[in-house]
Amino acid sequence: MKVADIMSRHVIYADQKEPVTAAARLMKRHNLGALPVCDGEGRLRGLVTDRDIVTRCVAMDYDPADTMLREIMSRGILTCAPGDEADSAAAAMGREQIRRIPVTEDGKLVGMVSLADMARQERLGMEAAAALTHISANLRRG
Repeated sequence: MKVADIMSRHVIYADQKEPVTAAARLMKRHNLGALPVCDGEGRLRGLVTDRDIVTRCVAMDYDPADTMLREIMSRGILTCAPGDEADSAAAAMGREQIRRIPVTEDGKLVGMVSLADMARQERLGMEAAAALTHISANLRRG
């Protein structure tokens, strides 16, 4: 099964030149914990999470209305392609301890795939469960 078979194609994203407040509103409106950040041509440039907003903006006393997403987003994020095998994506998610991966084609954001997307597939349910177990293992430590 390919990533394209299970990914979400309707992806909410923000432009890297938008202020943090715009991303926070989008995240609240759509109940998102992570938001892809693109340039004006739809190329994925990074990802911003609710944690990024707190630790890289609010905790640093930056004004969220005057701080652009490009200043606080995470860069160098793991991506996959629509033609990648879904079980390989699930294994990568477990290894990297992440719950979702942006799907790109020629650098452009074309979708998102999450552990929830994988869990809905009978064949991939075990891969998703293994990835989630690996991700959650760190939560029990410490």
